[in-house]
Amino acid sequence: MFCALWTDFFTPYVSLNLVWFVLVGILFTGYAVLDGFDLGVGMLDLLGKTDTDRRILYNSIGPVWDGNEVWLVTGGGALFAAFPVVYAGVFSGFYIAFMLLLFAIILRAVAIEFRSKEEMIWWRRLWDYAFCFSSFLSSFLIGVAIGNIAYGIPMDEQGNYMGSFLDLLNPYSLWIGVTTVALFLMHGCIYAVLKTEGDLQKQFRGYINRTIIFFIVCYAISAGMTLLYLDHMVQVFKDYPPLSLVMLVNMLLIANIPREIHLGKEFFAFLSSCGAMISLMVIFGLGIFPYLIYGVPGGLNSLDVYNSSSSQKTLSIMLLIAIMGIPLVLAYTVSVYWIFRGKVKLGPESY
Repeated sequence: MFCALWTDFFTPYVSLNLVWFVLVGILFTGYAVLDGFDLGVGMLDLLGKTDTDRRILYNSIGPVWDGNEVWLVTGGGALFAAFPVVYAGVFSGFYIAFMLLLFAIILRAVAIEFRSKEEMIWWRRLWDYAFCFSSFLSSFLIGVAIGNIAYGIPMDEQGNYMGSFLDLLNPYSLWIGVTTVALFLMHGCIYAVLKTEGDLQKQFRGYINRTIIFFIVCYAISAGMTLLYLDHMVQVFKDYPPLSLVMLVNMLLIANIPREIHLGKEFFAFLSSCGAMISLMVIFGLGIFPYLIYGVPGGLNSLDVYNSSSSQKTLSIMLLIAIMGIPLVLAYTVSVYWIFRGKVKLGPESY
């Protein structure tokens, strides 16, 4: 009875399909922002000059890295519940890629936990390399997946992927993978400056402008490739020019990062980096909507928010659960970051 009243109240005003598109996007955006700096720190770990430096980098993400990955699991679960056909199509088509991503995520977790279990130099260096490699591989594969979703993949009428693993390694998707690596490097470098002090902070402060330049070059090439070859991703901005303001906001946020670092305001630089990542995800969401998987050629057999969703009753019940659960998750996340705020200090229980 209550669920029926909820559906009758909510559905006339807002499409549940649209709401769940936004909610799934928020969950994956949360993962990109939060685990993005984890992966960035991992890729930068080998730049630590001493064992103490590298331990500080490990412990800068130590209290939060596993909680950050919950956003990926929750996003996948929401995608499965709200858009099961898309979930099936993505996971069947990207099966090898997702197995590689799962391997990288597991290897990273093992490296973090095992690295400080022994004192031998070779043992610690082994896991340092594993930590760096797994962080790079995770970042690159996430970007390749995003690139393929934007570029489009061949689908049959039942929503099954019709290509091979090698078809996913097209130039556009590979470059989006490189751009994602550059983005996470920038994000992680800023976080490292925020959490460190002394010579190590000074060292990473010097890397920030380099990572920004690297990202801007990659981003500019990616934007050019998108404008030239992916008409369906830019059509919404042609139809509704005011939406281009999101791009302006994105550029201003990126430009504000070196300014805040120069002023010694690492926290505001990190907020600008988070805002830049969020605005990038908004640009991606606006470009891909209403599709969740764009079928090629020409949008053939595409899966969108309407032809691949669960029933309206299922969406409404899940929305009710999400409204009750999301505040708890946010409260937990905020409390963890508040408790472990400030500079990293090594202690007996540190990694």
